[in-house]
Amino acid sequence: MTYFQSYFDRIWSAGNLELATTIRKTVEDVVPKYISNFSFTEHVVSLLVGDIQSGKTSHMFGLMCAAADEGFMNFILLTTDNVLLQKQTLERAKRDLCDFCVCDESDYLKFCSNNLRKPCVIVLKKNSSVLKTWRGNLASTGLCTGNPLFIVDDEADAASLNTLVNKKEQSTINNCLEAIKKTTSSSIYMQVTGTPQSIFLQTKKSGWRPYFVYYFKPGRGYIGGDFFFKDPPPPSVVFTDQEEADSLLEDDEFPENGLKKALITHLITSAQIMLTGGIVCNFLIHPSFQTKEHSLFANKIGNYLNEIYHSHAQPETKEAFKREYQSLSTTKRNILSFEVLYGFIVKLVQEEKVRVLVLNSKVSFEENTDYVHGVNIIVGGNSLSRGVTFPQLQTIYYCRVAKSPQADTMWQHARMFGYDRDPELLRLFLPPNLFKLFSDINRTNNSIIRQIERGDNGSDIKIIYPCGLKPTRGNVLDKKGVSVYSGGVNYFPFYPVNRDLIALDKLLEAFPDGNYSINLKLVNKLLDQVSSETSDDWNVMAFKGFVNTFIAQNPSSQA
Repeated sequence: MTYFQSYFDRIWSAGNLELATTIRKTVEDVVPKYISNFSFTEHVVSLLVGDIQSGKTSHMFGLMCAAADEGFMNFILLTTDNVLLQKQTLERAKRDLCDFCVCDESDYLKFCSNNLRKPCVIVLKKNSSVLKTWRGNLASTGLCTGNPLFIVDDEADAASLNTLVNKKEQSTINNCLEAIKKTTSSSIYMQVTGTPQSIFLQTKKSGWRPYFVYYFKPGRGYIGGDFFFKDPPPPSVVFTDQEEADSLLEDDEFPENGLKKALITHLITSAQIMLTGGIVCNFLIHPSFQTKEHSLFANKIGNYLNEIYHSHAQPETKEAFKREYQSLSTTKRNILSFEVLYGFIVKLVQEEKVRVLVLNSKVSFEENTDYVHGVNIIVGGNSLSRGVTFPQLQTIYYCRVAKSPQADTMWQHARMFGYDRDPELLRLFLPPNLFKLFSDINRTNNSIIRQIERGDNGSDIKIIYPCGLKPTRGNVLDKKGVSVYSGGVNYFPFYPVNRDLIALDKLLEAFPDGNYSINLKLVNKLLDQVSSETSDDWNVMAFKGFVNTFIAQNPSSQA
């Protein structure tokens, strides 16, 4: 039996039929075209794109098993520089890749003693010390030089790219990864991410622009951006005051506000889930990237819970819960009676079974990661993004926008996406300006996906955002190789070239003087007939690329 068939059968036997089917499709789409035809004499960079928390790891493992069937024996699986995440990935690899020799960062002797008898995967953090050690390990053994290396870089847009590109230097992690590739005569470097903006904006000269790109669709039951960010906003979205974050921290009273409503919603949702057989319900509060605010918000939640503890019998408190119960009743079918839920909530609060956990760089992850059971409220910032999964996350509260928001970073914070949510009980609390930002990002993400599906290996992806929203961090983009165009601005070539005046006149003869709305496909035909003496002056292919992006979104788009 092949490695892939064995992996597929384990997923199928576990009852994950749809997941197994989608993984097989990914393998059948990618392997014959790109891996089976690998020359074993070159270094190829590729990109696997999947939605946030949509099952990318399962697809990664499927492709690794299929690559083993094609003769790849040495694999490296890279994680972000986080001890907990590396350990989680290692344990999952041991569980799911049981036909492989799975090595930890300290398992050099295990790697050598395996001696290519079984495919071997080494799970490493993107940490300079770890990478340098394994670069030396790989170079010192005779197991790598003549054999291809298959590197899977999970969250490849984080830390892997060269952050010193505009200084004509190379960042440490980027240099280490390049050095690891050079320990062997050939390799496939598979970048994996749900936010590929920075990767698509790499130049070919950088060596990190993908040769081929594949997007896999999420399975049935996945809740993503289209669930929340649409027009008009769905009932699952609850708008809060634009300035609520500041007023909350200044006011010591117990006022009506979005945070209080979110807490009450979480308690009602938790009661419904726990009383109907569930084992966990989580509430995520993302107030700011500043760690000092995390403890302030955690204290505020503690005060609210204390107030509920002392005032649960008062009519005002009960009425506040009834309002949120009515709101949830509009979307949740067969919700339990208010009295049953309220009685459970009072008991939860009185027995202090509602846990408030703070997750950030100042707090130990090991001490605050027990959010897989019970009723939990998690407060944090940037530490709540890449690789961190919260089971049964039903209530989410955001209140701040960064001064210079970046689309990929913001989208990585969207922990509300995933499979194990009850869509009828989901609630996202946020101010209108943040909802608009997320909606803009979601719209562009959908455009990127359509371009991947319709284009040629992602070679001409155009990324369009409104003014004030950056696609990614600027230090990984080569300023000389990335062009930025602003909407509402006229761009004229200094050295125009008309390729065929007769053809141009024929295209325009139906339009006498005046203003007209025309299909964007006609705009492309017009652009085919004009150019500039130098692409640095006026790059017609760039403009055509943007036009094609709008066409991908809506084939009947007008100009």
